[in-house]
Amino acid sequence: MDDHPDSRTLRVTEPRAVPWLSIVFGYGPMLPFLAGAAVAWLRPGDALAEVASALTILWGCAILLFLSGVRRGVSFRTEGGATLAQIATMLGLFGLGFTALVFATLDQAVAALILLILGFAGITVLDPIAARRGEAPLFFARLRPAQIPLAILGLSALLVLKL
Repeated sequence: MDDHPDSRTLRVTEPRAVPWLSIVFGYGPMLPFLAGAAVAWLRPGDALAEVASALTILWGCAILLFLSGVRRGVSFRTEGGATLAQIATMLGLFGLGFTALVFATLDQAVAALILLILGFAGITVLDPIAARRGEAPLFFARLRPAQIPLAILGLSALLVLKL
């Protein structure tokens, strides 16, 4: 530990294996995407399907906004400070999530779904790269490519219904 009162030295060892809490809190939030899409597909035109679809879109906005915060939070512990890629990714995810939320509130489900799919696709690609560069936990390289496509699947199923 550094003796300087205005700084701190951290030594972090992180696993490549996905921690069990990250499995629970990683895959658990993906279930509403699949459940919402399933309800919408099983009850087309039904009021329940519309509610399920709207709630799934709002859930997607919430999760994408949350993941933008995760990216920012991780940047606080990046060796040497936050990188341009971390800040750009955080701002991009936040912008997509917030704009999708605006579209959702304006009853523009197709536009909201497209933005959400783009945001989650970005996470699927960028988080493994960030993990290899030391800009995200190592286990993101294994977790994100298996976890996030579940959200994309549910959102894409809703988009097909809305088109």
